Amino acid sequence: MQKQEKIIEMFNQIAPTYDRANRILSLGADVSWRKKACARVLELCEGEDLSIVDVACGTGDMIGFWQQGAKNAGRKIHSIRGIDPSSAMLEIAKNKFKNVPFIQAGAELLPLEDARIDIISISYGIRNVVKRAQALQEFVRVLKSGGFLLVLEFTQRKSGGLMGRVRDFYLVKILPILGGIISKNKSAYAYLPASIEGFLSAEGLMGELEGAGFEILEFKSFSFGVSSMFIARKV
Repeated sequence: MQKQEKIIEMFNQIAPTYDRANRILSLGADVSWRKKACARVLELCEGEDLSIVDVACGTGDMIGFWQQGAKNAGRKIHSIRGIDPSSAMLEIAKNKFKNVPFIQAGAELLPLEDARIDIISISYGIRNVVKRAQALQEFVRVLKSGGFLLVLEFTQRKSGGLMGRVRDFYLVKILPILGGIISKNKSAYAYLPASIEGFLSAEGLMGELEGAGFEILEFKSFSFGVSSMFIARKV
């Protein structure tokens, strides 16, 4: 089994407990991160009747945050879709959002037409895409000129400081145990800190985005560097 297939199968296995685990393991902070990110992109994005695609949508959390964020901002969403390679995750998403189209596909090969999308979001998913460069090129392809990309991700952390040590201890020592208890799949949550350690720094990810054809508009770190937000625009 290829690396990407193994990652997809892991998410299939933890899908039933995924939402509950996210809320517990982040102490609810991921809700705030997602709300703030959606609200900020909607502030920056002009135009009406927005077309939004959430890639690596998982159980569809971001769909709800986009819908509520647009409502709060008085903006209209013309179309919103979720895309994910995990069939088990998508089954949950479909039950949560019965009127939203969900498509089973990977980020590296989006079944979308060229230059039709205003906003693409990918939350805690780009780290799990093996063919990342290909995925970024797909984002460029399907976005309209001037379209926005929102990335929320766990990047390599800078060491040092009391809060940094506390954060690292939690991610490496505590989170895999709690995640294993909640999901009954300890290896899946041991994968999380390992995948972060093997991923890019925030600066490295911004470099890749720029190399793919994006202009970085904003970068923000949440919760002492645990999570990072990147807002970029297709040049």
